Amino acid sequence: MSAVEARLAELGLTLPEVAAPLAAYQPAVRSGVYVYTAGQLPMVEGTLPTTGKVGAEVTAEEAKALARISALNALAAVRSVAGDLDRIARVVKVTGFVASATDFTGQPGVVNGASELLSEVLGEKGVHARSAVGVAVLPLDAPVEVELIVELEA
Repeated sequence: MSAVEARLAELGLTLPEVAAPLAAYQPAVRSGVYVYTAGQLPMVEGTLPTTGKVGAEVTAEEAKALARISALNALAAVRSVAGDLDRIARVVKVTGFVASATDFTGQPGVVNGASELLSEVLGEKGVHARSAVGVAVLPLDAPVEVELIVELEA
């Protein structure tokens, strides 16, 4: 077991299987020392635990927990092309999309779910630049979607 996966176990988390793509794309692509993930929904065993807009059908706290799941799914996608999460030199960038009610402005707090997970699991290597974007709708009516850019050790 890798050190990163041991840390996940300490946190009571298990790296899931990579979610099957919903369309014509790969869950993650490696280019040189970088891994770019596709947007990862908060799928748990192939299903979305919650759907709807944040600030309407979904609370900000529920969405933050879903962003955490999305980040865990993104780490699984990274592992699928890197082979071992211990090869992560750092998370460079996180982009979080939040399907938002028209008056919801708490996107940064929602995406903190992903950012906090990455820091808990990877320590300093998980500290990153980030965008938190409110959108009208996401695939399958998911409340959140998270993508990563990760640098691997050479």
